[in-house]
Amino acid sequence: MGEKAPKPGFEKLVIATHNDGKLKEINELISPFGIEAVSAKKIGLNDPEETGKTFAENAILKAAAAARGSNLPALADDSGLEVAAIGGDPGIFSARWAGEARDFAMAMKKVEKALKETGSADCKARFVCVLCLAWPDGEQEIFEGEIHGRLTFPPRGDKGFGYDPIFIPDGYDVTFGEMDPAEKHAMSHRANAFRKLTKAVFE
Repeated sequence: MGEKAPKPGFEKLVIATHNDGKLKEINELISPFGIEAVSAKKIGLNDPEETGKTFAENAILKAAAAARGSNLPALADDSGLEVAAIGGDPGIFSARWAGEARDFAMAMKKVEKALKETGSADCKARFVCVLCLAWPDGEQEIFEGEIHGRLTFPPRGDKGFGYDPIFIPDGYDVTFGEMDPAEKHAMSHRANAFRKLTKAVFE
């Protein structure tokens, strides 16, 4: 992406997540831009209840709450796995399928079980990411990204997080869980959304 300076007033950013894997990935994406990033968890902000019916609505809820609570620009990500054969589930409930303990091994078993119950051989899936950049004055910007692929079981690899070990992106034969993080970051749903954000904010 190259070195670019952030816009004035955008030297510090709250990442509105308590998900350590997501925080690490977003930090790696913003590191070239000289922005000091701090997590909502670190500064004591609670996650708001995700009452939205879409990824965008939930991203807005989280980013707006973090911007108000910190009086800083805030970036929120709402993302998930959509599996065609089970009606797009787990979708916006992707994290909730893992329960309070964020047990994604259990969540991946739920996906496998749901697929088997359909009797379908269709393993097509996509990851979706919506980023919301919110400012303390109420301004908001939305950026969306996705990547298509297929599911595989049992899970493979330990380099990613969430559902990465069961997702093989189109054109590849390895899962996100097996892929080198730099390679994943160049092509993932989050990277695709982030490219749109950087074009709007840094270019």
